[in-house]
Amino acid sequence: MLRWQGMRAFLLIWFGQVISLVGTGMTSFALAIWAWEETGQATALALTIFFFMTPMVLLSPLSGAMVDRYNRKLIMASTDLSAGLVTVATLLLYNADALQIWHLYVGAAISGAFNSFQFPAYSAAISTLLPREQFRARAGLLSLAETGSQILAPILAGALIGLIGVGGILLLDILTFLVAIATLAVVPIPAAPISEAGRAARGNLWHESWYGFQFIRERPSLLGLQLVFTGINFVGAFGVVLQAAYILARSGSDQVALASVQSVGAVGGVIGSLVMSVWGGPRRHVWAVMGGMFFSSLAGVSLLGLGQDLVVWTLAAFLMTFSLPFINGSNQAIWQSKTPPDVQGRVFSRAA
Repeated sequence: MLRWQGMRAFLLIWFGQVISLVGTGMTSFALAIWAWEETGQATALALTIFFFMTPMVLLSPLSGAMVDRYNRKLIMASTDLSAGLVTVATLLLYNADALQIWHLYVGAAISGAFNSFQFPAYSAAISTLLPREQFRARAGLLSLAETGSQILAPILAGALIGLIGVGGILLLDILTFLVAIATLAVVPIPAAPISEAGRAARGNLWHESWYGFQFIRERPSLLGLQLVFTGINFVGAFGVVLQAAYILARSGSDQVALASVQSVGAVGGVIGSLVMSVWGGPRRHVWAVMGGMFFSSLAGVSLLGLGQDLVVWTLAAFLMTFSLPFINGSNQAIWQSKTPPDVQGRVFSRAA
C-alpha cells in the first residue's frame, strides 16, 4: 500500500487545493460578472467581500483553538465540504431563476465562517508533514498554487461562460471540491508534538482561544510584523474590492479585458513564485517582506489606479503580483519558524 508522507503527501494535498482553487476562482469570476450585470454597481461586489471577511475576523480566535484541539484533516475536509454545499445551494437557486444578490451575501458569510478554520488548519497541518528546511519550497509552491489558479480560472471562466453559462461553472466548482476532499482522505496528517508553549496554552476553550493574542503580544517582533500586515491589508482591501468594477466601468463592461488583467497579473505571481521557490528569497526574510510591500504599492497599485487603458492595467497587475510571493512566502517562513506546531492553529488564526 502506497504511503503518503513528507513531500509526497504535501504535493498530493497541494494538487487537490490547486484544483479546488481553480474551481472557486471560476465561480467568483462568473458570479462577479452576474452581479455586475444585475446591478451595474460596485456595491454588490464590495458587500460580498465584506460578508465573507467579517465572520473570518470574528471567529478566528475560536477557530484557532479548535484547530489545535481537534483533528486538523477533518477540519480541512469539513471546510471544503461546506464551501461545496454553498455552491450547490447557489446552483439550485440559479437554475430555478431565483438567485438574488442577497443570496450571495448569505453564501459569502457561511463560506467565510468555515474558511476561518481553513487557513490555520491547513498551515498547521502542513507544518507537521515537512521539515523546517523545506519551508521555503513549501511557501513557493503554495504561492504558485494560488497564482497559477488565478491564471487558469479567469481564462477558463471567460471561455466557458458563453458555452455552459454560470450554472455550468458552478457545477464544475462542485466537482473540484470533491477532488480536494478525496486527496485529503488518503493522506495521514501526524499530530503535532507537545511543546512548552502548548502546555502553557492548555485550559478551557476560552483560554485557548485567546492564547494566540498572548503569544504574539509577548513577542515584539511578531507583534510588529502583525501590525504592519494589518495596516497594509486594510488599505489594500479597498483596491481589491474596486478592481473588477473599476476595470469593467472603464472598459465598457468588457469581460475579456477583466480576464486579461487578472490573468496577466497571475502570470506575474507565478513567475515570482517560481523565483521564490528556486532562490528562497533573502536570508533575512523581513527584508523581503518590507521590500516587496514597497515595490507592490509603488509600482503596482499606484500605476493601476492612474492607468486608463488595458496595457497599463496589465503591466501594473504583473508588477504588483510578482512581489506578492516574496512578501507572503517570507512572512509564512517567519511565522512557521517562530511558532511551535502544536499552537500554530491559535497563532496563525491571529496572524495576518
